[in-house]
Amino acid sequence: MNTPVAILQQYWGYNQFRPLQEDIVNAILAGQDTLALLPTGGGKSICFQVPAMMKPGLCLVITPLIALMKDQVANLRKKEITAYSIYSGMQYKEVERILEAARRGGCKFLYVSPERLQSKLFQTYCDGLPVNMIAVDEAHCISQWGYDFRPAYLQIADIRSFFPDAPVLALTASATPRVQTDICDKLLMKDAKVFTKSFARANLSYSVLEETTKIDKVKHILDRVPGCGIVYCRNRKRTREIASLLELQGISASYYHAGLPQAERAARQEAWINNETSIMICTNAFGMGIDKPDVRIVVHYDMPDSLEAYYQEAGRAGRNEEKAYAVLLYNEDELAEMQERIALQFPTLEEIREVYQAIVNYLQVPVGSAEGVYFDFDINDFARTFQLNLTITYSAVKVLEQEGILQLSESVFLPSRAEFVTNKDSLYEFENAYPALEEIIKTLLRTYEGIFDTAVPIYERQIGRIMLMEDDDIAAQLQQLHQYGILKYQPRRDEPQLCFLQERVSAQNLRINMARVEVRKKVYTDRLDAMFAYVRNRDICRTQQIVQYFGEKDAAPCGICDICLKKKAQPMDAAAFKRISDTVISVLKEQPLLFSLLQNKMPDVKRSDLMDVLQFLNEEGMVVRDDAGRLSVAR
Repeated sequence: MNTPVAILQQYWGYNQFRPLQEDIVNAILAGQDTLALLPTGGGKSICFQVPAMMKPGLCLVITPLIALMKDQVANLRKKEITAYSIYSGMQYKEVERILEAARRGGCKFLYVSPERLQSKLFQTYCDGLPVNMIAVDEAHCISQWGYDFRPAYLQIADIRSFFPDAPVLALTASATPRVQTDICDKLLMKDAKVFTKSFARANLSYSVLEETTKIDKVKHILDRVPGCGIVYCRNRKRTREIASLLELQGISASYYHAGLPQAERAARQEAWINNETSIMICTNAFGMGIDKPDVRIVVHYDMPDSLEAYYQEAGRAGRNEEKAYAVLLYNEDELAEMQERIALQFPTLEEIREVYQAIVNYLQVPVGSAEGVYFDFDINDFARTFQLNLTITYSAVKVLEQEGILQLSESVFLPSRAEFVTNKDSLYEFENAYPALEEIIKTLLRTYEGIFDTAVPIYERQIGRIMLMEDDDIAAQLQQLHQYGILKYQPRRDEPQLCFLQERVSAQNLRINMARVEVRKKVYTDRLDAMFAYVRNRDICRTQQIVQYFGEKDAAPCGICDICLKKKAQPMDAAAFKRISDTVISVLKEQPLLFSLLQNKMPDVKRSDLMDVLQFLNEEGMVVRDDAGRLSVAR
C-alpha cells in the first residue's frame, strides 16, 4: 500500500516519522499550502520528499544553498530517485538539457536556486514541467523582516501562476511571528496550514560567559566537554589562528571558511564528520545541510548579530537527543564595536556608488555589458587594491544584491569547459603533425557531444579514466591544445563568483531604493538589540528567552542553562523559606503525608529546599514523623 509510512520505510529506512513530519506530509497530499517551522536537524527534507514520491510529476525545490542542493541530489540518486539541480554558474546548454529531461518526465526532484527562476530559459520550460508541488527551503529569506533577506525570493510567487494546482510547502528553522505572516503573504498562500515544532531543546544547555581572554576559556570548555564540537568565529583569519593554538595544546582541531579551495573544504568537512578531527573552527559558512548527530559542544567565540543565526548554529549540537552544550562568549567591548559597525553595514548612496564604480573598474566591465556574466571575484583582494574599508565594501555589495543589481556567490564550482576552434580538416592535419595529442582529441570528440559547436563542460578525471592517465597530465595536454589554437580550454574554477544581474550602468545612474535600505537598517538594529538583551540577561531562563523571541508562550524553565543552574545553587532567602514552610504547615494540617506525596503537592518547590524546610520544622518541634514515615503537624 502506497502510504506515507510505506514510502518512508522503502526509501529512507525509517519505521516512523518524527513529530509533525507526518502531519506536514498529509497537509501537502491534501493540496494545502503549508508553512513548517522545524528546528535545525528536524528533518525538513523528508516533509517534501515523501509526498513528492507519492504523486505523479516532479517536486520543484527552491533553495539558495548550492552545497545543500548538491548533497540532496546525490543522496536521492543513491536511492535511485532521479534528481537534478540548476544553480548559479551553470551554462545555458547544461540547463537546457536538464529542463528538457524534466519536461519529458525524467526527473522526480528539480532543485533550483531562486535567481534561476526568473531566467527566460527556465520560464520558457515552465509550461511543460509536470510540477506536483513546490518546496521553498530557507523560506525566511523572502521576508525583509527576516535575518537573511534575499530579493530573488520575492519572485517565487510569480512561478505559481505556471503551476496553479501545485501546493507550496515553505520550510524554515527560525522565524518570528512577523516573519511567518510575511512568508505566507509573499508566497500567496491560501488558508495556509502552519506547523510549528517547539523551539525548546530539552537536551541543549545554553550558557553565556563574559570573557576577556576567550582562547583560554575555549580550551577550558573543550577539556571539560570531550567529543565532537564546533567553534564559530566571525572572520577567516581567526579560524586559522584558533585551530593552530588548540592543536598546540593537544586538541584535534581544523578550520573551515569559504575562502579555502573547494577540495580542501570538502576534505576537512569529511574528516570532521568521520571523527578524524574533533573540533572544527569555522565561520558561519560551515554547517548548512550537515546533519551530524553527535556534536556535543558548539562554542561561539564571537557573538552572532541575531538570535535567529545563533539558534540555528547552536542547534547543531545534540541532534541525537543526548546532553549537549551551547556556549556563547562575549565582552562589552565587542558589543560596543558591533553597535559602531551598524553605520558601516548600511552605507550611504555615495559609498555604494563608489564601490560599484570600483567593481566595474576592477573587472574592466564597459557600460551596457556583462548582464548574466560571471567573474572571478576575491572581495579581499578587491578592497585592498582600491584601498576600501572591507566592511563597507561587503555591505555595499550586499545592498547591490538585495536591489537585484549583482550577485556574489562565495563558492561556485564551475567545471572546465572546452570547444574546438578549428575545422575538421585542420584538426586531422594537426593530429598527423602531433601524434602524442591524437588520443586526447579523439577522446574529447567521442565523449562530449557538441564540442565543435559550443563550449561544453568537460571533466579531467573522466578523461583520465578513459585514457588511464592522471588528472594533471590530462590538464597539461588540454593546455597544449589551447596554446596551439586548436581548442579553447577554460580550466575549472572554484573561486567566489560575481555575476551582474543587470547590464552595467554608470555609477551616477545606479538606482538604489535608500528608503528600503533604511527599513532593513531598522530591522537589523532591532535584531541586534534582541541579541544584546540575550547575552546581558541574568534572570530569565535562556530557553524561555529564545522561544519567547520566536513567539512561543508559556515555556517552562529548562533547568539546565547557566541561569537555571545558578538559581538552583542559590540558597533560599527568608521570604522563600517562610512561603514554603507556611505551605507545608497548611498542607499537613489537612492530612498526614509521606514525603513523596507532600512533594507532589508542591511541584514548584525544589526537593532540596523542601527537605531543608522540613528539617528546620522538625527540629523546632512543629512537624513530626510517625513510625510509617508520614509527616504531620505537631499537636
